[in-house]
Amino acid sequence: MKKYLWIVVLMVLLQSCTHKTNVLRIGVAGPMTGDQSVFGRDERRGVKLAVQEWNQKGGVLGKKIELIVEDDQHDPRQAVAVANRLVTDGVAGVIGHFNSNCSIPASAVYHRAGIPMISHGSTNPQLTEQGFNDVFRVCGRDDQQARIAADFVCTKLKLSRIAIIQDKTTYGQGLADEFRKWLSTPCRVVYYGAIIQGDKDFRAVLTNVKAQHPDLIYFGGVYPEGGLLVKQARQLGITALFMGGDGIMGPEFIAIAGSAAEGTYATFGPDITKVPTARQFIERYTNRYGAPGPYSVYAYVATGILLSAIKGAGSAKPSAVVHYLHTHRFNTALGTISFDSKGDVAHSPYVLWQVRNGRFVQL
Repeated sequence: MKKYLWIVVLMVLLQSCTHKTNVLRIGVAGPMTGDQSVFGRDERRGVKLAVQEWNQKGGVLGKKIELIVEDDQHDPRQAVAVANRLVTDGVAGVIGHFNSNCSIPASAVYHRAGIPMISHGSTNPQLTEQGFNDVFRVCGRDDQQARIAADFVCTKLKLSRIAIIQDKTTYGQGLADEFRKWLSTPCRVVYYGAIIQGDKDFRAVLTNVKAQHPDLIYFGGVYPEGGLLVKQARQLGITALFMGGDGIMGPEFIAIAGSAAEGTYATFGPDITKVPTARQFIERYTNRYGAPGPYSVYAYVATGILLSAIKGAGSAKPSAVVHYLHTHRFNTALGTISFDSKGDVAHSPYVLWQVRNGRFVQL
């Protein structure tokens, strides 16, 4: 009887080991709950779609791809805890995080473990300025989008009085400061102030802004606060144009701001409905989940690149995957993507958008 039990235990252990060796684990990290959960939802769906397509074709290196989804709640402390869990779970790579204030501390954890990380939405330059060769992103950088925004405001719109508001986060303050740095004649900053992410009433700040009679309010932050800012600005009689970065892109900003959103400018990547290589992605995503969110395709692309690198390297060994990521070009739904020595995309993707008739349209 004892001999029989030992045989059963041995068979279970062997099956467990076989299961683990036939599975490739990929981590997904972002704000899956909370006031920014729409970003996490879009990320999760984009990654799942890519993985489903790969698994239908046999996975990668003969292994089925398994996702481990973690919620960092756009909190840096949670992001570090998430990163440690993913390392312990033995993931071959990580898609995420979304928020820069999460990606930066989490990247240090992945770097120590030698695990490649590809962010689909973290734009703060510091992420790829740390000297980590295993950190990548498929989106652009804040210094790139801020420069385009500043040039548009000063050269095209020829505005002079600029108010800047930021939300004290790594992303929001970093973007606002980059925008301020790139302003040129005739633009000059007549107000620079901050709000706290999560607050709902910004009328005190906006009253100070109104006293400076700005031509434009530039916001470094994300849509929950951005939508309220422009709505309350209009309620106070402020007629200045409103502008933000990629953090305000999407229907959620318009839903919060209502009619006050009309005319708002933003910087973001190109309209994927006008990108020929994105057609299949849009069709497949829409059939499964409905219309893609702004970052759905970036999460999808990041996943495809990671899995292509593992396949191309012929191994999930981190050093081999990282080397492949740095030395190859990838055909994606967003076109051909390659990375520079820092892990940034080789070409800035940013263009100007504006809210017209209740939706964002590319200018």
